[in-house]
Amino acid sequence: MGKSSLTNRLVGRKCTIVSDKPQTTRRRILGIVNRLDSQVVLADTPGIHAPKHRLGAALNATAYRSAEQVDAILFVVDVSHMPTKHDKAIASKLAERQAGIPLVLAMNKMDQLAADRVEAHYNAFLDLCSPDKEIMTAATKGHNIIELHNLLVETVPEGPALYPQEWSSDLEPQAWAEEIVREKILERTREEVPHAIAVYTEGFEVLAGTAKISLVVVVETEGQKAIVIGKGGRMLKEVGSAARKELEASFGCKVFMELFVKVSADWRQSSRQLRELGLE
Repeated sequence: MGKSSLTNRLVGRKCTIVSDKPQTTRRRILGIVNRLDSQVVLADTPGIHAPKHRLGAALNATAYRSAEQVDAILFVVDVSHMPTKHDKAIASKLAERQAGIPLVLAMNKMDQLAADRVEAHYNAFLDLCSPDKEIMTAATKGHNIIELHNLLVETVPEGPALYPQEWSSDLEPQAWAEEIVREKILERTREEVPHAIAVYTEGFEVLAGTAKISLVVVVETEGQKAIVIGKGGRMLKEVGSAARKELEASFGCKVFMELFVKVSADWRQSSRQLRELGLE
């Protein structure tokens, strides 16, 4: 759907990770869009899907719970194809939303939609959820991003700014480090491995202009551990190097990073482990 890419475009910088894998977003992340005359706070939530594990159910609960605490709902769909059964399920749930909360429909990936299919797809999504306002966008190309921002400003009620102008996200530095490491692993793995990975912080401190970070990558099997580490440790080194470079740019300081890989069988089904990881 591209909701994280859309969030980053609106904010004007990367505040949530993106990948070509489904269910990349696992926590509610606030993206803060600051303009000279406005501030819009976006809650990027996990994508709603048919869960196969306790983790999936927890992510759905996070998304639905977040929708109860907002001034407007931005429903991001992939307009390059007709509404799916998942789109229909979400639309049905959104129809039960609290009265007075407007629904804005962002039909993303318009650049991937053939010209002769625009009207049919556009009308199908309008019929699906009967939004208060709608717009077609292309997050990767930046199409209609300013227009979407203006639409959101018009939709949400006026009020005081909730965050300082220099803020673009509510994520703590160690949480951002976890997200970036997970993103770099997602970019390099496929099939079941990306979904079986979690990352948590064992140590984080900044001394003399250097951030020292110790992170643990959790997987479910020894086979997944071998893939993440790679032959001769090559994969883990690549992940660490790519993550370190991006974090140095984000933090504005040198980063020294240690990565470890730990096997924890069926962690996605464990309520205790999900709570420890901040996912339930």
